[in-house]
Amino acid sequence: MTRLILASQSPARTKLLSYAGIRHEVLVSDVDEDAVQARYGVTDPHDTALLLARAKAEAVASLPDAEGALVLGCDSVFEFDGEAHGKPYTPDVARERMLRMSGSMGVLHTGHWLVDCRDTDGNADGESAQAGSEGPGTGATLGYVTSAEVHFMEMSTEEIDAYIATGEPLQCAGSFTIDGYGGAFIRKVDGDPHTVVGLSISTLRGLLSQAKVSITELWAEGAVDLAEVRAE
Repeated sequence: MTRLILASQSPARTKLLSYAGIRHEVLVSDVDEDAVQARYGVTDPHDTALLLARAKAEAVASLPDAEGALVLGCDSVFEFDGEAHGKPYTPDVARERMLRMSGSMGVLHTGHWLVDCRDTDGNADGESAQAGSEGPGTGATLGYVTSAEVHFMEMSTEEIDAYIATGEPLQCAGSFTIDGYGGAFIRKVDGDPHTVVGLSISTLRGLLSQAKVSITELWAEGAVDLAEVRAE
């Protein structure tokens, strides 16, 4: 059985995978994001998102628990007025950003990095793996960035303060979410909306394909029944 490990502690990302019927495990890396950026000196938001996604994926891929699995690292960076915005962490930073973002537009970049930790030798008898079993690994380590424009509605100071009081924006790139309270302030998204959540399912499919894995191999049992329930 093909295993996918998500190298992220983001509840939104694991929820997104679960809702898409994708079977996965979660193994959080101990990557120091500030140290990684200081080491490489990357300032471009697009490149920063990919760099951090790679750092997370490779850190988890080096752990014994990742042996025989595919490891996916993700990281999101919000670009606004040419500046890279990660998590604000404090109410003051979140408020200053949201006041500027009100009625404006920014770009959310989400980096994806996939590492294939499966045995590249394949089966001991040298034959191809049977359908449904774990096939030989490719040794692939590859990434891609998806970007989406996020257009915000006008927000009053009262709304901003109430939103910050929920605590939701403090741990989110750009100080907002689309799948929580923050969705009320987003007018539209130009691009893959999953990118704004923090993980593009279509991008994951493409990366898996390059590693010779079909995304259908990761569909959890009962995924079809779940889809039928949602349609009711």
